[in-house]
Amino acid sequence: MTAGRTNAWSLSQHWCTPPHYVEAVRRCFGGVIGLDPCSNEHAVVHAEREYRLPDIDGLTAPWDAATIYVNPPYGRDRRRGTSIADWLKRCVQARRDYHAQVLALVPVATNTGHWKQSVWSEADGIAFLYDTRLRFWVEGHDGGKGAPMACAMIYWGDDFDTFETVFNPFGAVVAVRRPRIVVEQGRLGDTSGTGDGTTR
Repeated sequence: MTAGRTNAWSLSQHWCTPPHYVEAVRRCFGGVIGLDPCSNEHAVVHAEREYRLPDIDGLTAPWDAATIYVNPPYGRDRRRGTSIADWLKRCVQARRDYHAQVLALVPVATNTGHWKQSVWSEADGIAFLYDTRLRFWVEGHDGGKGAPMACAMIYWGDDFDTFETVFNPFGAVVAVRRPRIVVEQGRLGDTSGTGDGTTR
């Protein structure tokens, strides 16, 4: 859960998710966070499995967990040639390969390629957080200063209702993926097979 601002592995400081968001993630997952693939020694996530940067590369280690929380490095790792886009791709892959429930805390960057590829095209929900300058914890303590960007909690999973219920107090929640509207036998319908001409 290191969110490096200038260095992707945040070697000088560890930027951690505020505890109230960690508790919200835990509630969304029914009480258990199975994997934190980008953790650090100051993390308050306490997932069942943690990959601590830079000792274990969470981008190459297995993500075979039922519930995954990701607060990825926000900067670019020039040495490894990776960026936040690679972490979002792994979120999508974990959802596809393991049917995992995945939450990721990331900067709002709606016009970027990684949002178009991994969020708008693949995610199931977004909570645009009201904390427009979210105060990350630094080295295990309230960092005081807010982040220089707005942040969102992205959800990949099949329980949007729970995601919406849990994160509605924290931000504007949007359902991303909708049934494709089709025209069948002269009337509007949906691909869910309801047959009543409505969409959900």
